[in-house]
Amino acid sequence: MPDTTAAVHLAKAGPEYGVGVYRDITEWAATTPGWMRSAGEIGTELGILVFVALFAVQWWRARARDDRSMAQALLAPAAVVVVYGLSEIIKLWLHEERPCRAVPDVRTIAACPAPGDWAFPSNHSVIAAASAATLLVTWRLVAAFTLPLAALVALSRVYVGVHYLHDVAAGALLGLVLAPLLLLAVRAPGTRAVARLRQRPVLKPVLGAAPPAPRPEAAAELHATAAHR
Repeated sequence: MPDTTAAVHLAKAGPEYGVGVYRDITEWAATTPGWMRSAGEIGTELGILVFVALFAVQWWRARARDDRSMAQALLAPAAVVVVYGLSEIIKLWLHEERPCRAVPDVRTIAACPAPGDWAFPSNHSVIAAASAATLLVTWRLVAAFTLPLAALVALSRVYVGVHYLHDVAAGALLGLVLAPLLLLAVRAPGTRAVARLRQRPVLKPVLGAAPPAPRPEAAAELHATAAHR
């Protein structure tokens, strides 16, 4: 009896519905300037490295901040890894062939991944969207930069020819929804764990130390000053 689940139908939508859009994008991509094609191929990987660097900076800043900040700095990339793992499971379950092999007579910028490296959902899109979404929760100052970057990383996978459009859309949706939910679900216990672990001197180089709490008289003075403004 054929599998009629919505997920399987979506994974099989490429050959049925996505070929025309995929051909249009790859044919247009083949006419773009050489520097643009090179930027697309490099940028699809460079964007992920930018997110890694942002997580590293966030962790470094959190070493001198409160327990919640450090917990978020550690849990955000962990949430991305968990959602990435889920996307790999989905790939192995659905087995959607890459369009660069399934669509005949197509020219792509990037080399087609090896057989068995399935297409749905796009892992790059999952990682980029999950990273941007968790940074939106934990470090909103960079959100104006990370959300467009995630969109560029996702769309670049179609531009270079290794994914259908629905592959990257599904990957982006998976990362945007699940990663921040997972982060928020474990943030409170994570904060308590960081508070305990920071008591261990051996972990101080990694976790840093929370700033000292203000003295009661200083806190009262600050409150009185704010009340008179």
